[in-house]
Amino acid sequence: MSLDGVAPPTDDGLVERLQQGDPDALEACYRRWGALVYSIARRLLTDPHLAEDITQQVFLSAWKSRHTLDPAAGSLSAWLVAITRRRVADHVRSQATQAAVSLHASPPEPTTHGTDDEVVSAVHLAAELRALGEPRATIVRMAVVEGWTHEAIAAHLDMPLGSVKSHLRRSLLRLRQRVQEVPW
Repeated sequence: MSLDGVAPPTDDGLVERLQQGDPDALEACYRRWGALVYSIARRLLTDPHLAEDITQQVFLSAWKSRHTLDPAAGSLSAWLVAITRRRVADHVRSQATQAAVSLHASPPEPTTHGTDDEVVSAVHLAAELRALGEPRATIVRMAVVEGWTHEAIAAHLDMPLGSVKSHLRRSLLRLRQRVQEVPW
């Protein structure tokens, strides 16, 4: 019995409701296993704010992938724990990649251009960004300008992580090529 005198739903009942798209089932899952997911993320990441973000990502992923939930393969809590570990691993991998890139990046060269040249460059870059089209322009803005992680972009845009990475890589290569073609 719970504190309000109502018996908590069984795993089978929650799984069925979740698979049918019942948002109350997701809320019940969060109430029941949110602390477990958070504690795993907190233990693995040590940053409480990051653990909160990962917890939200886990339940968002669970909702989006509820059709893949197979009760015969294991319990609902085990499924959530597996999602948690994948989200943490994705985050750690993303941070390691970003750290490796920043270690190998050369410092920017000092610019000798005047203010007019900077404005022209910014306008040209904005035009090239628009020319990328969607969703590429949005992905580049989110990753480069706003500093979002690949995982966060994928979750926000409801896209596969690999697609986000591919779009970003191709877009940055195209932007670099187009910017190099412009005579400054």
